[in-house]
Amino acid sequence: MARPIWFYLQHFAFFMFLNVIVAYASRPHGSHRPHQEPSYLKFVVNATDFPSEDYYDYIIVGGGTAGCPLAATLSSRFRVLVIERGGIAYGNRNLMTKEGFLATLMDVNSFDSPTQAFTSEDGVPNVRGRILGGSSAINAGFYSRADEDFYRKTSVNWDFRMVNESYEWVERAIVFRPELRTWQSAVRDGLLQAGVDPYNGFSFDHVVGTKIGGSTFDTSGRRHSAADLFKYAKPLNVKVVTHANVERILVGSSMPSAVSRQSAMGVVFRDRIGMYHHALLREHGEVILSAGAIGSPQLLLLSGIGPRPYLSSWGIPVAHHLPYVGQYLYDNPRNGISIVPPIPLEHSLIQVVGITESGAYIEAASNVIPFASPARSVFIRTPSAPLYLTVATLMEKTVGPASAGSLRLASTDVKVNPIVRFNYFSNPVDVQRCVNGTRMIGDILRTRSMEDFKFQGWFGSKDFRFVGPALPVDQSNYEEMADFCRRTVSTIWHYHGGCIMGKVVDADFRVIGIDALRVVDGSTFGISPGTNPQATLMMLGRYVGLKMMKDRKDYKMID
Repeated sequence: MARPIWFYLQHFAFFMFLNVIVAYASRPHGSHRPHQEPSYLKFVVNATDFPSEDYYDYIIVGGGTAGCPLAATLSSRFRVLVIERGGIAYGNRNLMTKEGFLATLMDVNSFDSPTQAFTSEDGVPNVRGRILGGSSAINAGFYSRADEDFYRKTSVNWDFRMVNESYEWVERAIVFRPELRTWQSAVRDGLLQAGVDPYNGFSFDHVVGTKIGGSTFDTSGRRHSAADLFKYAKPLNVKVVTHANVERILVGSSMPSAVSRQSAMGVVFRDRIGMYHHALLREHGEVILSAGAIGSPQLLLLSGIGPRPYLSSWGIPVAHHLPYVGQYLYDNPRNGISIVPPIPLEHSLIQVVGITESGAYIEAASNVIPFASPARSVFIRTPSAPLYLTVATLMEKTVGPASAGSLRLASTDVKVNPIVRFNYFSNPVDVQRCVNGTRMIGDILRTRSMEDFKFQGWFGSKDFRFVGPALPVDQSNYEEMADFCRRTVSTIWHYHGGCIMGKVVDADFRVIGIDALRVVDGSTFGISPGTNPQATLMMLGRYVGLKMMKDRKDYKMID
């Protein structure tokens, strides 16, 4: 009887997992303690309550991972408006706790869910954040600073003292040391036994070897996102408008002369009932796009900033010919395995990482999934306590990546996802890195630290029970491993590019050829910063805000 049961589990557990996690996470839990209302709610308003026209020094489109720290910083001296298309996370249990992570990724709709789903032309499902805090409000919470390659491969003249101060500014507010339990501890030991050394302990820094990273979930499991960085904001100088879809950037001539340049003048957005609002710039002000690698290039194109022939084919008036908008779009491939262990495990998101020198990062998670009770039957007695299934995962993220894709419009409606293609593994460098990473997963599975996660077989042998594809038996066979990479590729939600530096923005994040317009988010990156981008994006928002204030130090501040 054992074989048919596990055959069923291996083939159907994953689908059961998807179906029941939403129901589980949406149930009220008595152990969830209420927390104090965040102070930033005092300056958050629904777009329907925004005036038809208002003026600001800085208009930030997107209250996400970079936009929130940028706004909080600029508000110390300027009048700032943040325009966010989603709502707020406070009060939503799925968003505020680590147990709701997977439910949030699955509970999507086309209109107002915190996660907006899209599937790339590669056939890989993905999501975008649609909530104040952006993807930092829906992610797995792992926090680690950028690697040295990131700084070398961008053309920013980084002030590293200010970089470090900006990281520390974030870390003081929302980053915590996680407590390792069974699965994460075993993965840490397995990494070291497989040769991913040295052991670096707990560290925010990107260092080769095995380490415990930071987490934006606190010791009670409560999430902290970029929105919590508004604790640093000057409330009288900042307004955050939610449920507001920016439809286009207003672009006009900066001065009435033959040599005048185009300049951003403000934005037009619509509220939930379809009413238009205009947010306009005061003298010396700027519009800053922080709408992410999907939203920022999409909005530039809809505003007539992009390749002239392409915009004309859509009937979009061309404000400025900028041929590389939407090009050089990247997503780091994720590959790995999942097992059903014979022992109960805790719910854990990413806490431990193995940073290799062969172009792959190894991470892990575990999820406890309650099964729905069977239907009432005269033959089956309904159990009084719920049944649980644990799924433990080992995964690798490919460094870079080297494979580039692109973005194009699907509609002139900003609420419709653009069409994206990431071209996973089109560059053989990424294939080699994935093979290196998946072979490392195989090495970890063969370590003694993984023995407790195997099942006892009929004749004394022990083996794993996989949910989904297992690694090829012959892991020395490059072609089989490469095929596994291509067959099982998924996203780790670290997409970036589309407005990359040197092609769309300059070293100060200004849009090339347009005055008073910047892009400050991951769309400007041509490479993902280390194991996880959220730390670097929050640092970037703080960093660019400080640099902008330094540039305007002699200008008369808020009236």
